[in-house]
Amino acid sequence: QPRLCLRLSPFFVTCAAYFLLWIPQDQPSWVGALVKCLPVLCLAGSLQAACQGTGHRVLLQGALLCSAMGDACLIWPDAFLSGVAAFTVAHLLYLWAFGLTPLRPGLLLSIALVSMPYYGLLLLHLPASMVPALAVYSLVLGSMLWRGLASGGSVRGGALLFTLSDMVLAWDTFVQPLPHARLVVMITYYAAQLLITLSAFQSPRP
Repeated sequence: QPRLCLRLSPFFVTCAAYFLLWIPQDQPSWVGALVKCLPVLCLAGSLQAACQGTGHRVLLQGALLCSAMGDACLIWPDAFLSGVAAFTVAHLLYLWAFGLTPLRPGLLLSIALVSMPYYGLLLLHLPASMVPALAVYSLVLGSMLWRGLASGGSVRGGALLFTLSDMVLAWDTFVQPLPHARLVVMITYYAAQLLITLSAFQSPRP
């Protein structure tokens, strides 16, 4: 819709700015943090015009703001666990927004079969001090994926891309560097946040 495209244009412009500027990873700065956070902040602003209920919109906005805080923290290696905490809160807010209907418990088995071997191997490469925080985060992320897949629509794609982004980031950071990892992580991350945001502009089902 033309109006929706207009509301989302700041997101696309700031995304383009991020990839064009490509702030170096080895020079953390507040400018780099701002450029990285702006697309997500623009999505939070666009939700003011969402057609879903106020409660749903506020939950999504809260999740996006926590995600932006996490983005800023991850610029600085020393603030990594603070970033994990911010994203954990973001996923809890997404869980609340997605709800528990339809329940579809069978999806949990498929998620467990994929995620448990991956995270089991990942935890072996983590510093002992990070294991509790990232174990909790992986459980919350898996729960968010379950509810996103159960919700369907654009949320399904957003939850899948968010999970993929996090898995690539974690593997590249703690296990083995991957080619073009940062590009893959940020493209899937921004796309995930966009797809989840778009769900708020869909007319509620009867």
